[in-house]
Amino acid sequence: MYAIVDIETTGRRLNEDRITEIAILLHDGTQVTERFHTLINPERVVPDFITQLTGISTAMVADAPKFYEVAKDIVTLTEGRILVAHNAYFDYSFLRQEFNSLGFRFVRKTLCTLRLSRQLFPKLPSYSLKNLCIHFGIRLEAHHRALDDATATVSLLQQLLQKNTEKVTQQVVENEISVKIWPPKVSMQVFEWLPEETGVYYFLNETGRIIYVGKSKNIKKRIASHFSTNLHSPKTIEFKNQVASINYILTGSELAALLLESAEIKRWKPLFNRQQRRTRHQYGVFSRNGREGYLKFFVDKLQNQPNKIPLAATASLPSAKAILYRKAQEHQLCLKLCGLYDSAGACFDYQVKVCQGACVAEEAPQTYNTRALAALESFSHYKTHSFVIRDKGREPEEQVLAVVRQGRYLGWGYAPRKLSLHDWAQIKPYITAADDNRDIQKIIGQWLKQQRSTVHWWSEDEG
Repeated sequence: MYAIVDIETTGRRLNEDRITEIAILLHDGTQVTERFHTLINPERVVPDFITQLTGISTAMVADAPKFYEVAKDIVTLTEGRILVAHNAYFDYSFLRQEFNSLGFRFVRKTLCTLRLSRQLFPKLPSYSLKNLCIHFGIRLEAHHRALDDATATVSLLQQLLQKNTEKVTQQVVENEISVKIWPPKVSMQVFEWLPEETGVYYFLNETGRIIYVGKSKNIKKRIASHFSTNLHSPKTIEFKNQVASINYILTGSELAALLLESAEIKRWKPLFNRQQRRTRHQYGVFSRNGREGYLKFFVDKLQNQPNKIPLAATASLPSAKAILYRKAQEHQLCLKLCGLYDSAGACFDYQVKVCQGACVAEEAPQTYNTRALAALESFSHYKTHSFVIRDKGREPEEQVLAVVRQGRYLGWGYAPRKLSLHDWAQIKPYITAADDNRDIQKIIGQWLKQQRSTVHWWSEDEG
């Protein structure tokens, strides 16, 4: 029924650290029926602070089996059982990561004794395993050793079962989705096997058409949320009844997921994305090079400029003109060259000595364009700079790179982690070309503001 698990690791970094010890105690709901325990060679040095905490040193695990050598035992012992651990997210995540590195999907239902203790025994001063053992009088000799911690967790589980068996059962399915609200055309096994990782997911109808694209740092949790809220909404019912299959792509990086999601929505034009992401933007501010050499701005309907990215987009013509008018005032631009004053001759500002005469060719294009280019840059989230954003990949030796050159987004891709960011020629083969658009600019602009990744800014002579 239960497989009580405890692991020790070289650290807490999921993509970099490894398991050094594991204990699995099988429990039938009444007593322990089988025990499994072994040290594991993590194939890397055990840090000193971990040795001080657990007592496990590099020398101790040197001759221990590697994870792949005990992986089959772990699968067999936990098959068909509920995986129980204190802070189950930690143990389960490391096990899944180890199995992922072997190309195997390790999926188990989980029960967290830490979370359940909080529910059944509120207002305790601490819910650490050590302090809970003190509270319940549970013997814990060698804390931070897998077998002793797993044994103590068994005793804690028994205390929780005695307190409220129904709550224990409820928590097992708390993060699982009910069969009643799951799309009827999709097997529940599909949900069981969904990854709890970052990526992009797709809902398809019976004909194989993509009807929704989304992204999440936890695909399984996010997909579950689609079918557990607004259950009686006509749109939710229609959506659920159309979903016939689910696909996903793991990206590792949230930035990659954002960029891929945006591109896929524009590529497939999913029915329910259009309904849920309606835009009221009808008008945009655009720029163009005039015949006389002056950089000009104008306002137009977005549908009239299908191949141009608007510098700004709004719901109405007056609001778009207001944006451009503010820019013209801020940068001392000619209203006629901004399409805000219609006349055969000079603009009104020229007559009152505000405009410097670009509208009648009295100001040289080079002088005027210095201010016009400054205005153009002020529209952009990242102006006309060149840079590459580096984020984590799907595995430790991989990185995600998103490239912008002279203010234009070129695309993103996966590259070796040690690849130099200084040479565009080296980076280019790893980048998949992608369209630039206002949504992408917003994504990258917000990402830069949040400073969530390493950014290498290119100088003019780099690349």
